[in-house]
Amino acid sequence: MRKKSLMVMVIFGIAVLFAATVIYAGTTVPDVVKMENKAYAHKKGIVSFTHKKHTTDYKAGCGDCHHDASNKPLVLKAGDNVQGCIECHKLPGEAPKGKDAPKLDKKQKLEYHAEAIHNNCKDCHKASNTKTGTTAAPTTCAKCHPKK
Repeated sequence: MRKKSLMVMVIFGIAVLFAATVIYAGTTVPDVVKMENKAYAHKKGIVSFTHKKHTTDYKAGCGDCHHDASNKPLVLKAGDNVQGCIECHKLPGEAPKGKDAPKLDKKQKLEYHAEAIHNNCKDCHKASNTKTGTTAAPTTCAKCHPKK
């Protein structure tokens, strides 16, 4: 009887430990996030977004990047479940460009995943540069995307 109770407690302990690990792993944010999406082929090198540096050193709030369908900033805390950009900006890649490309308004362009991310980053970087009176925050492709 004692062996059975001990065995049940060990199995229960392992299950709790496993569940806690899964919950923790599913809700933590890595210090560096690779901005890669398997939905499309990337033309440039993949950006390594320094999540920790942006939130800690630059004091960016979650809502500076993460927003709802009305483009209102989300109020998040560590451990909250966050959807990937592709969940809402469903069209892979960038909006078509060139003289033969369809004329799209801003809302239509933001349906494209890469377009939405580029706008989000560049707008924030430009605002930061204006605020600081510097050009420290990159606003060109080559400054963020490493060479392939």
